[in-house]
Amino acid sequence: MAYITMEQQFCADDYQGLVIGLAADLIEHDSGYHTHNKDQLLFSHHGCMIISLDGLKCVLPPMRAAWIPAGIEHKAQTSNVTHYRSLYFDQCLQSQLPRELKIFDINPLMSALMERMALWTFDKPDKEQVNSVNLLIEELNLAEDSHLNLPIPTDTRLTSWLAGIDDEQFIAPTLAELSLQVGASAKTITRIFNKEVGMPYQSWRQQWRLLAAIELLSKSWRVSDVAHHLAFSSDSAFISFFREKTGYTPVNFMREQKD
Repeated sequence: MAYITMEQQFCADDYQGLVIGLAADLIEHDSGYHTHNKDQLLFSHHGCMIISLDGLKCVLPPMRAAWIPAGIEHKAQTSNVTHYRSLYFDQCLQSQLPRELKIFDINPLMSALMERMALWTFDKPDKEQVNSVNLLIEELNLAEDSHLNLPIPTDTRLTSWLAGIDDEQFIAPTLAELSLQVGASAKTITRIFNKEVGMPYQSWRQQWRLLAAIELLSKSWRVSDVAHHLAFSSDSAFISFFREKTGYTPVNFMREQKD
C-alpha cells in the first residue's frame, strides 16, 4: 500500500508507474534537503507544512498544494499533526506538466483526485491510472500560483538574523529595529531587499507576517495571540490585514481547515 509510517524509508525514484502516491501521518518531521528525478505534488488534508528551497520559503496550509518540478532541491517540515500526501510523476509526463514551482489553491475535484491517487498501491498498472492522471494534469496546468512564498536575501549582513527564520519565535522587526540589529542603515537594508528579493523590506515583512500567521493559525493559536506575536496594533488590525491578503478572516481560515 501507499500508506507508510514515519519510520519507513521511501524513495519515489525506486518505483515505476505514471504516478506513485504516498500517504503518511506526520507530527514533527524534517525531510532534509533532497531532490527527485520526478515531479512532485505535495499537499495535506490537515496540518501545515513549511517547504524550503534555495532562496525561498513556502507555507503550505491544507487548502493549498505545492508543485515541485524534478531536480529542485527542497525540504519539507511539519511541527504539528499533518496528514501528508505526495504524488510523484513519471519522467515521461514532464512535457505535459508545469516546469516552475508554484503554490496553488486546491479545488474539490483536485482534492478528490489527489487523495485517491495518494492511496494507490505502488504496483497499480498504468492503464488503470491514465484517466485520473490526465484529468489531474489538466487541472494542474489551469491552477494559478497563490504566491504563498517568501524570497530569502543572501547578503552576509543579514545571515545571523535570518539563521532562525524557521523557528516559531523568529520575528521580522520594523525597518528601524532591523537596522539596529544588523548594524546597517535603513537605506542600505532597503537597497539589499530591492536588489535580492525584488521588494522593499516593509513589503517583505508583510509577506513574512502573512506566512507566519497562516502557520500559527494552523497550529490552533488564538487570533489574539497571533496578533500579539506578530506585533499588530490590535486584533482588528490583524484581522483586516489577514482578510485583505487571503480573502478569509482568521476564524474562517481555521474553520476551512477543519471542514
